Amino acid sequence: MTTQTESYEAEQQAVEAIARAKTQIDEQLSQVIIGQKAVIQEMLIALLSGGHCLITGAPGLAKTLLIKSLAELFHLRFNRIQFTPDLMPADITGTEILEDTPEGRRMVFVKGPIFANMILADEINRTPPKTQAALLEAMQEHQVTAAGVRHKLEEPFFVLATQNPIEMEGTYPLPEAQLDRFMFNVVIDYLPEDDEVAVVQQTTSGRPAPLEPIFSGEDVLRFHEVVRKVPIAEDVVRYAVRIAKATRPHRAGSPEFVNEWVNWGAGTRAGQNLVLGGKARALLAGRSHVTPDDIRALAHPVLRHRVLVNYRAEAEGVGVEQVIDKLLETVPGL
Repeated sequence: MTTQTESYEAEQQAVEAIARAKTQIDEQLSQVIIGQKAVIQEMLIALLSGGHCLITGAPGLAKTLLIKSLAELFHLRFNRIQFTPDLMPADITGTEILEDTPEGRRMVFVKGPIFANMILADEINRTPPKTQAALLEAMQEHQVTAAGVRHKLEEPFFVLATQNPIEMEGTYPLPEAQLDRFMFNVVIDYLPEDDEVAVVQQTTSGRPAPLEPIFSGEDVLRFHEVVRKVPIAEDVVRYAVRIAKATRPHRAGSPEFVNEWVNWGAGTRAGQNLVLGGKARALLAGRSHVTPDDIRALAHPVLRHRVLVNYRAEAEGVGVEQVIDKLLETVPGL
């Protein structure tokens, strides 16, 4: 029977292991990715938590390179799906074909590119909603249904989707139901000049050395279990829930600026992701407890795709980032 002391020692070892993993990952990624420390941190939190990630940024900001590099580091089977206006759902999930066998002709399911550990859904908002929705079941249930038969996906399973800003020509806004399946919406911005100079020098001087895998799929699944076991005080959970609740307009206790500027607020998944992400962030920092600062640090990636501002906010030049900033100032902390 495991004693309380043994359990505590095991937890401390897990905390130290994840903190060391963060150092190894940073060292490896620095060979191919310059800057974007906050982006890498948020993506690692999503991976350790078992959540999917939406990555928003203009073309040419190394979104694809970053995701592919993470797959190499975690030694995960990686597939890239390029979303285009003519992409069909079966092109993602797979389809049944008629095949000749010794027993005669029969229908055989041919797996699509969704059957991998890490899926890069590249430019997901370049395809119509019908095809975007093909990812819904896979993201939520980790399975695909074809001709009434369920096909389980490999574990661990992550969808990391990139999208170009909505205002760019030829894009389709993602449905709210699908947006809510993403744990984070990570925004990649242009690099500072010095970092951009370093990128140009590095990418025009030769090919970088291939990354060495430092983890396995089993390691990732074990990290998921460790993250969920991190203790968190009820007051910190309540703080996360209050932040999510405050985004909902025309409810009891909703801030006046939310009633004026917000058309739709975050649901229960927002609070869940704030807490789960806070646990992973604490572990990456070498801590075995979650603080309100962990919750506040993740408010933007968790909420920016779940809060929909109205026409009044747009007319006044108020975006979702400003709404979240004001929420963090308004919702009482601990």
